[in-house]
Amino acid sequence: MAHGNAHLATIMTPVSHHHVDTRTGTFHYLAIGDESAPMALCLHGFPDQPSSFVPIMKHLAAAGLRAVAPWMRGYSPSVLEGPYDVGTLAEDVIELSCVLSPRQPTILIGHDWGAAATYAAIGLAPGRFLAAVTLALPHPLAFTSSLLRQPGQLRRSWYMLFFQFSALSETIVARRDFAFIDWLWRSWSPGYRLPDQARDELHRCMAASMPAPVAYYRALIRPLRHAVAQMRDGARRRIGTPTLHLHGADDGCVAASAGRGQGRFFDGPFASHVIPDAGHFLPLEAPAEVAEKTVAWVNRWVADLG
Repeated sequence: MAHGNAHLATIMTPVSHHHVDTRTGTFHYLAIGDESAPMALCLHGFPDQPSSFVPIMKHLAAAGLRAVAPWMRGYSPSVLEGPYDVGTLAEDVIELSCVLSPRQPTILIGHDWGAAATYAAIGLAPGRFLAAVTLALPHPLAFTSSLLRQPGQLRRSWYMLFFQFSALSETIVARRDFAFIDWLWRSWSPGYRLPDQARDELHRCMAASMPAPVAYYRALIRPLRHAVAQMRDGARRRIGTPTLHLHGADDGCVAASAGRGQGRFFDGPFASHVIPDAGHFLPLEAPAEVAEKTVAWVNRWVADLG
């Protein structure tokens, strides 16, 4: 663990931009921390980018981890081509873990779609990952169940249906310099305002990436046979990797109650915690608390960390 001046120096250290070729494509990523340290792979969601993880990454590096945040598939400057189904995203994550940390398993921290990829990756390759922390999205089967039992969650998820209409949704998302994306941020995190510089950076990323970010949602149900097969596989595959789920109490996208009962999908250690006064974008709204709980969770289950 880093303390005192060492901790302050790490917090002040800027992240660096890299890229790596993997079996599934070329990925760009941000990184900070000692390259020999255990790696925490931070996976962003929609509509977001890896720089949102920077505050958390600095805390993780100060705690003795190497923090890496890639642009996910479909987000420029990483590989833009699909498919964008969860299985493909999980393979990307496993590849990144193997290439960037070949000698030791890694820690996964996934937000939103990054959380979906995290659940799938730790289910497919449990030996590759020491522990996982998921943000703002409960286990996908619990979330799917909430759509059926909670009318409020079904209303919150209207955009998933909207994105099925390719031409219409892509036009509206990009119109007036991505005003729709700004509206989603305000709706999903009502107590948070994205700084102008970060907002402009996000808009540039979206402009260079469209339509891939919204195509993720079409991959949820198309092709239907493949989507159903993936859901069945997910239902059969119970998770043994120690997993912590964190959720904002004021999340306007996914209600904290959507995760009710999700512990039944885990064979290994599982815990969940609701963070008060925070919305959907936890990496920016509560970075210190997310980092603190992540380090405590990992140290709880990984005795030889650091």
